[in-house]
Amino acid sequence: MHLHKTNNATWQELSMQALLSAGSETELFAVLSKTAEELGFQYCAYGMRMPLPLTNPKTVLLNNYSRAWQERYASQNYLAIDPTVSHGMSSVLPLVWSDDLFTSSRQFWEDARAHGLRVGWAQSSFDAKGVAGMLTLARSDDDLSAAEISANSLRMSWLAQAAHESLARLIAKRSNEQPVVLTAREVDVLRWTADGKTSGDVGQIMNISERTVNFHVNNAVEKLGAANKTAAVIKAALLRLL
Repeated sequence: MHLHKTNNATWQELSMQALLSAGSETELFAVLSKTAEELGFQYCAYGMRMPLPLTNPKTVLLNNYSRAWQERYASQNYLAIDPTVSHGMSSVLPLVWSDDLFTSSRQFWEDARAHGLRVGWAQSSFDAKGVAGMLTLARSDDDLSAAEISANSLRMSWLAQAAHESLARLIAKRSNEQPVVLTAREVDVLRWTADGKTSGDVGQIMNISERTVNFHVNNAVEKLGAANKTAAVIKAALLRLL
């Protein structure tokens, strides 16, 4: 059983300082894996998926799993059936691995266990830009007890969010992407457009002219780099701007 009684505030300050000082994804993951080890886990993984482009969203996958498991996971396309990933895409609640969780993917579960992944915990996070991430902590033995979860759950959940913010910062810095900022009016007209309202309908609802509605729509389309207002609505929704 892995219990850690170091003051939470001190632990978080030290961990955050280390995460923020990381200048690359490699350095960041080194901090994550070390922190995971301090929490009693020999394996650590972090996956992040950007909302765009729609046809092939950019993903970043960092882990210290064995080479054999990484190759097996990729060759069998386990990403498509991994129930922890499915859970993470729809919920931010922490998830503890169990036999019941893998009922519909028994071969995957047996394969993971054969590669030393028998005990695990995962939690996802989403930010205002629509970026999704998930932290997984795992080990080969020593079940995750209720006492350990109670003692470390706050730290584990904090680490999931801190990892997300730190990795997103590095990626944004590397790509030099500027955040999209829409005005309140632009958000409103896109929301009504998303509900299927025409420019005329939106004008009546918002008590402004149809021409003004189109003005705001066109501004939003340009800011989002979209081809048309439908594409703008989709992109804004993906970026969680609506």
